[in-house]
Amino acid sequence: MRVLNVKANMHPVWGGGTGERTFQMSRALARVDGVEVTLLALDLGLTPERLQPLAGVEVIALPCLSRRFQLPLVTPSRIEEAVRRADVVHLMGHWTLLNALVYRQARRQGKPYVICPAGTLVVFGRSRMLKWSYQTVVGKAMVRNAVRLIAITADEIPRLTTFGVDPTRIRIIPNGIQLADYRFRDDAGARRKLGVGDAPFVLFLGRLNPIKGPDLLLEAFARVADRFPRHHLVMAGQDEGMGGQLAELSGRHGLEGRVHFVGFIGGRDKSAAFHAADLLAIPSRHEAMSIVVLESGAAATPVVATDRCGLDEVVGGGGGWLAPATAEGLARALAEALEDPRERAARGKKLFDFTHRGFSWDAIGSLHIELFRQVLAPRTAERETRQRHKSGE
Repeated sequence: MRVLNVKANMHPVWGGGTGERTFQMSRALARVDGVEVTLLALDLGLTPERLQPLAGVEVIALPCLSRRFQLPLVTPSRIEEAVRRADVVHLMGHWTLLNALVYRQARRQGKPYVICPAGTLVVFGRSRMLKWSYQTVVGKAMVRNAVRLIAITADEIPRLTTFGVDPTRIRIIPNGIQLADYRFRDDAGARRKLGVGDAPFVLFLGRLNPIKGPDLLLEAFARVADRFPRHHLVMAGQDEGMGGQLAELSGRHGLEGRVHFVGFIGGRDKSAAFHAADLLAIPSRHEAMSIVVLESGAAATPVVATDRCGLDEVVGGGGGWLAPATAEGLARALAEALEDPRERAARGKKLFDFTHRGFSWDAIGSLHIELFRQVLAPRTAERETRQRHKSGE
């Protein structure tokens, strides 16, 4: 089986959760006997260090003309050849010219394709008019014509069906993680690097972008700061335009020494931060299924999350606290979580068990293989029938 994974932005920082999902899925599928994986992406962040774990994957990196709009320097023959060689095409995300070009080529060649929007179908943030135009020209048809669609959580299914998709064509395949990547622990080292000393802290790990809700979290933390005077808030993530606003908000609440903006962290530093934190906060205004909840679970650190993250089963099932996507709602959940260390430990253990039971990439990769085989089954049967007829002549 030859699988073509398509994801425009694979940068370890700017690629977000969809980039990480595609990265880990490509690694997992390439370890399966009889599966050949090609990754088609822009050259954003594809350094030798980033490519080294993808040693078993053929990577086609197209030059990027615009990082904001993820515009590729297109050589049509390269996309045509990549699609021609594939048995099944897997499109990750939604709002990219690369996905649209591969979709057009897959339709032209009659190749089956699967799409995983990963919660990106909602028109949110910048360039709304451009996104509406994209939907009209190609986006809606790309979703409707997919032979199968992957939802990361059940909450995503209603959004897909608004595009006219038959629910029987939708398969839920959640996010996963490489569990071994989150075993490293160095509490003292993490606290030193994060600047919190020996103070307990709440961790936010994500882009400083309105959709991720860091402003909601900071307002919520301000509401409980007097009640928990020893606790700090660490905001770790790439600044996407909110850094100044958040720093000003922190100062307005008199929290300059207790709110730390540390930028992007990854690798062993990220693992150590999860282990050292009292609590992870996921204040997103909208998200399909945050990968960081699984990363936190691998470290047995419980979570406070909004009810807009597709985490009702994970967090609401005992791995943490769910809250409305408001400063007031998050403040109530933070207060309840910070009040009781024993309850935090108990919920962290539940989240650890939940993560280890079914969210390793070996398990999630197997679900993708099963789906791709189902997609290819009619073609395989047709090919075998033709071969039998030919041999009988």
